[in-house]
Formats: sequence, structure tokens, C-alpha cells
Amino acid sequence: DVSELVVTGVHKNFGGVPVLCGLDLSVPAGSLAAVLGPSGCGKTTLLRLIAGFEQPDGGSITLGGRLVADSGAALPPEQRRVGIVPQEGALFPHLSVGGNVGFGLPRDRRRAGRIEEVLELVGLGGFKQRRPGELSGGQQQRVALARALAPAPALVLLDEPFSALDSGLRAALRDDVRMALQVSGATALLVTHDQQEALSMADLVAVVRAGRVVQCASPDELYSCPQDLGVATFIGDAVVLPAVLQEGWALTPLGRLPLTGERQPAGAGQVVVRPEQVQLLASGEGVPARVVGTDFYGHDAVVRLVLDDGRHTAVSARCQGRRPALAAVVGVRVAGAVTFFASSGAADR
Repeated sequence: DVSELVVTGVHKNFGGVPVLCGLDLSVPAGSLAAVLGPSGCGKTTLLRLIAGFEQPDGGSITLGGRLVADSGAALPPEQRRVGIVPQEGALFPHLSVGGNVGFGLPRDRRRAGRIEEVLELVGLGGFKQRRPGELSGGQQQRVALARALAPAPALVLLDEPFSALDSGLRAALRDDVRMALQVSGATALLVTHDQQEALSMADLVAVVRAGRVVQCASPDELYSCPQDLGVATFIGDAVVLPAVLQEGWALTPLGRLPLTGERQPAGAGQVVVRPEQVQLLASGEGVPARVVGTDFYGHDAVVRLVLDDGRHTAVSARCQGRRPALAAVVGVRVAGAVTFFASSGAADR
């Protein structure tokens, strides 16, 4: 019983201060959507409204076509069929793993093997008799996911569930949680401020700014075709350069560059270049630049450069293999199309 989540024009104020300002969001049945945004943008408030812990001041929330909340009435949380995975598991320490997973399940469903079924699903078969204190942080989060999935909810809410884990464990657990959700067929909403988490896990990513969704799209589309300069610089690393649009091309310090998206009228603005588009060449080729620093990440590196253009324009290049030495003079060029924003869009940054 998979359900679509639709949030329409939701407003929420606290003490007269607006937190959500007409937010719209639609999550198709069976998909995983991530709500991504900086602290204070309204992500957690949205989650609490969907769960039923708060009531909207305006707008509506429907789940599977059933109205669960508007400004006049709201179904209590226990009637919404929503499962929640909180930040740090929030397990009952005095109960076994099986007791935590089965908490709130009808007795007949516990006897029918549902606990064992969801523990297998999250990779914890054989852990039923363990106590939470005997588990690692990642295992505790798996138990929390199993507990959320056990009643076969219409929707699973994940509230920054990996934030307390170290980076290596976080990446592995993300993959396993994604797979468990797919196998269960549940509709899910992940609230996070971690871009990598959102882009790697979600079918859809909704970027929230100042209480509204400013863009909701697939991770690929969000990264390659951002709605405005603010989204472009928030999602992934970006090199922002001044540009003049002329005859469908952007004239920039890195040369004349092709554009993504629809053709726009001529004028001044800025382009967004992703560091992986910036290619390093031998000195004498491309646009001359000097290496001013390198950030090494093991699998690749980001080389920081200043262009020899009279304005010392800063540029970053993401590259693999051998890195140029500090203060070396190299050539630079851009591969592929870039995104242009007219000067009026600079205020969105």
C-alpha cells in the first residue's frame, strides 16, 4: 500500500515568525525524496508537520489521496501510517532489538514473523535478542529503520539519520538504507543538510530556501540545470565567473563558452562552471593560470588557480592523477556547456 505525499501551500509560523511560507512538495508513490537546505530553512518543521507533531497555519498535506492536515483539522500522528527514523535511533535501552522493532505492532503481527522479516531486510538477521547497548551506532540506526518499516507505513520519514556517524560508516549505511527502502516499496522523505547524502540517495531532491521549495528535480537535473545562482552554488562546488551573453555564447575569463538550457537575450551576468569541467593543459595552451594551492582527497584533487587576466580571477579544477606543483604556470580550458544567470539573478546567491 504505497502512497503519494502532496504538500500544498503550507504555512507555519512560530511566535509570529514565518518558518514555512507557502511550501509545495510532491513525492511520487514508492520514491525517495530528499529535502535539502541550510539550518533554519524549515526542513525539520516540514517533517514535524507531515508526521503530525505540528499543525499547519495554512495549506494542506495529503497522503495517498487522504487529507491528513490543513489549517482547520489534523489527523493525530498514530492515524497517519507514518514511520520515523530519528537522528540517533532513539531506541528503548531496556528492550531487546526484537522488542524495539515490535514496539507498537499488534500481537498477531509479531507472532507472524514480521520482526524477523524486517530485521533481515536491514541486514540484522540473528540480532533479535541483542540489547541496543551491545550494538554499534550504525546497527542502532538499522534497528530504528526496521522499527519504522515494521508496521508497513504509507510513508517513512528520515530525520538526518546518519549525522551522528563517521563518514565511512555513513556512506555504507546510506547504500543499505536505500536498498531496504526500495525492497520494502515504501515512499520515503529524507531531511538532510548533506548534499552528498541527498544527491546519492534520492530520486528527487527539493532545495528549500527561506521556507519554500525553490527547485525540486532529479539529482542530475538539479546539478546540471540549477534554477538560480543560489541553487547552483549550494549544490556541489562551483566556479562563478563574470560573463556577457552574446549570440548564444558566454564571453568569460575562460573564453567563449557554450550554454546549457534555452537561449537567452544578450546581456551581462555570471556563469557557473563545475570544477570537473576545468581542464589543466600544458603551459602555452588555453588560458594561462598559476597554481596557488591544492586540496588532495585521495581519489582526486582540487587545484586552486588564479588566471593571468589582469584581475587574478580565482578558478578551481578537479583532477585525477599527477598534480601540478605550487606556483606552476599551466593552461586552462572548460569542457562542456555552462549555466548562465543574468545579473538580476545574482541576488539569489
